[in-house]
Amino acid sequence: MENIKLPTGKKLVLSSSPHLSTGANLRTIMGGVLLALLPAVAASTWFFGFRALLVIVYTVFCCVAAEALWCWAVGKAVWRTVGDLSAALTGVLLALCLPVSVPLYVPPIGAILAIWLGKQVYGGLGNNPFNPALVARVGLLIALPAAMTLWTPSRGMVVSDYPGRTEFFNGADAVTCATPLGVVGTTPKVMGKDQAAANNFHKVEDREFLKRCFWGDRAGCLGETSVFALLLGYVILVALNLINWRVPLFFIGSVAIFTGIVHYFLPGVTPSPLFHILNGGLFLGAVFMATDMVTSPITGAGCVVFAVGCGVMTSVIRIWGNYPEGVSFAILFMNALVPLIDRWCGHRPFGYVPKRRKEESAE
Repeated sequence: MENIKLPTGKKLVLSSSPHLSTGANLRTIMGGVLLALLPAVAASTWFFGFRALLVIVYTVFCCVAAEALWCWAVGKAVWRTVGDLSAALTGVLLALCLPVSVPLYVPPIGAILAIWLGKQVYGGLGNNPFNPALVARVGLLIALPAAMTLWTPSRGMVVSDYPGRTEFFNGADAVTCATPLGVVGTTPKVMGKDQAAANNFHKVEDREFLKRCFWGDRAGCLGETSVFALLLGYVILVALNLINWRVPLFFIGSVAIFTGIVHYFLPGVTPSPLFHILNGGLFLGAVFMATDMVTSPITGAGCVVFAVGCGVMTSVIRIWGNYPEGVSFAILFMNALVPLIDRWCGHRPFGYVPKRRKEESAE
């Protein structure tokens, strides 16, 4: 202890926390997440055509406009708030939750739900308990289910081989079909472990079909089609140290384990875990929604608890719920529990003594 020399004079700087800083600001963080979303944006444009890019740009414009209008109305600095790119990021995430055939009156409604109801009403960025893009997605899904479930096959999709009901019209400009999760949700469940149960979901467990799901040749929202593109985004986010890597890993892993257990004992009730991993908005939600810095836990243990809760609830809704997809509902529900999770899993400060031990030492 005698060899330790404390700083003196000008070397001793008194300041409030944080004492260590990475130099990153809000704009660079949001820009990094937008960079990680580029593969998903490119994949959606490739598989669904130019209208996908139009929907994304239009939704971003609506979210930025909603942010600017709110700031103007309450007297906040408009350009400083809009310039942090948080509204633009919300717009991209919201657009990736929409089908390519969504009517153009839907994004403005979604922007108001995301920016006003999901963020600004709580005091702005950093105070919102729920992910704004998911607030808008769930609100639109409940209020406008027809517009939010009008799915279009991707460019490389072989419609005749797709395991769902497809409608053709002579001279039609578009073809609508069900998503893989929609097909599974409307398939009657077969109890037991006999051959009929084993063959109940054989159409969606075909190896070639699952391969197309990995690359993105399937119907669905703009951002949930290509698992490969979302994996690239995950690598970018981890490389830039913008997310806690535990959340996507334990989220997706818990879905695989839960659905695997149910599939093993009741193969006629739900498809294999690989199907659940490659379909729906699992990767989009796990990588870009559940990892939101504001609405996710702080500690590593808290992130594990949060992610496992999201995975279990997603699986339960997919298998037994009325909606074919449960990612959005699961993340929003677990967002509400984040303060409790942080309290349960928080680190004890140095020198902490439990209350009971304090009383015993006083006696």
